[in-house]
Amino acid sequence: MCATPITVDVPVEQLCIGLYVHLDVSWLEHSFALNSFKIKTQEEIDAIRQLGLVTVRVNPAKSDNRPLPPQPKQAASVAPPVLQQSPEELAMIQEKKARIDRLVEQRRAVAQCEKELLKAATTLKNITKNLFSRPQESVREADQMIQQMLDSLLLDKDIAIHLMNDKIVGEETYYHSLNVGVLTMMLAKELAFSPEDIKLMGMACLFHDIGKVEIPDRIVHKTFGLTKAEQNLLQMHCHYGQQIAEKIGLSKGVADIIMQHHEHVDGSGYPQQFKGNGISHLARIVAIVNTYDNLCNRPNPADSLSPYEAMSYMFAQLRKQFDAPALNIFIRCMGVYPPGTIVKLNDGTLGMVIGVNSGKPLRPSVLIYDPSVPKSEAIILDLIHEPTLDISSSLKPGQLSPEVYDYLSPRKRMTYFFDTQKADNQHRP
Repeated sequence: MCATPITVDVPVEQLCIGLYVHLDVSWLEHSFALNSFKIKTQEEIDAIRQLGLVTVRVNPAKSDNRPLPPQPKQAASVAPPVLQQSPEELAMIQEKKARIDRLVEQRRAVAQCEKELLKAATTLKNITKNLFSRPQESVREADQMIQQMLDSLLLDKDIAIHLMNDKIVGEETYYHSLNVGVLTMMLAKELAFSPEDIKLMGMACLFHDIGKVEIPDRIVHKTFGLTKAEQNLLQMHCHYGQQIAEKIGLSKGVADIIMQHHEHVDGSGYPQQFKGNGISHLARIVAIVNTYDNLCNRPNPADSLSPYEAMSYMFAQLRKQFDAPALNIFIRCMGVYPPGTIVKLNDGTLGMVIGVNSGKPLRPSVLIYDPSVPKSEAIILDLIHEPTLDISSSLKPGQLSPEVYDYLSPRKRMTYFFDTQKADNQHRP
């Protein structure tokens, strides 16, 4: 499926519109979005000629036309014409400079998010470690962390969610709570909840599974089917969590969410099979995100769904379990192809979605597979600024060839964090 394409070398003077070309120069040295593309305009041919290449590799299978016939050789005394850069070419060059600036900024933003995630994970580890010996101090520390996240979240209208490297945090125990917290607060903001309610949900998410400390690890982390007795015991973590919340002095609103984060509006949840408005409206929001993260990050990674599969499954099969308007907004915010999804673009290019802006969910940022570009310098395209490129389909990681899989490095765990510097970036010169 991802075999190396068969190409032929074509002299630059034989290029024409409709040929699918591969440019064997650094991505930084030309004005195009990608190293491989189908020629659409004469200006693109002129821009290729400006590169000083004698021949260009052409993929006949992806081309709409044949190369032009060979041109008669010019007399030796006749100098080749000097191509002047047209306004269109100059515009392409300016857009490429903007692309490079966006790539640098995207990498900076992801690095900053990973730094913030590592800090949050370390903080949450300390909170959990000291929760029972120093409960007031731990709750105060959690409150400060959530307040900082809330302040960042409220800085700007749109929220940029980035996919994190799944190797940056050694304590996987804290991924889930942070994931659910980050995405729940994002969703709550989009649903126009008050800052007070968003903060309350964030606090509840940090502790929503705290009751699992009372459940044997062999059950909590079991990677194959639970027995009925084990399922019943695991479901008790909601009760245990509520009791712990009350004991350490968390608010009733937080305790209610901890108790109800597995309840479903159709009554199919647990532990009390509450329905509709019988469930806290805040818990109904947490339940959506908690389910999504559990589908993407199962105890056995081999059983996990891709982000695209998880979102599709929730909408097609589980829709009746959730608050419908909230589920629809969550899907809109995360995009049809959430971060972590392997995608194919409309020109056949493969990539992985690594970021999404809540204001433009159908135009995510995509890390591009291009074997001519080193993996450490992989191209990231923000589709908001690439009107000719669209996502045509999603793929499972298992469908990728080994070399593409290694290049894109699909995440075994889906971990997200929002761009806490986004608003500041927009005001930089």
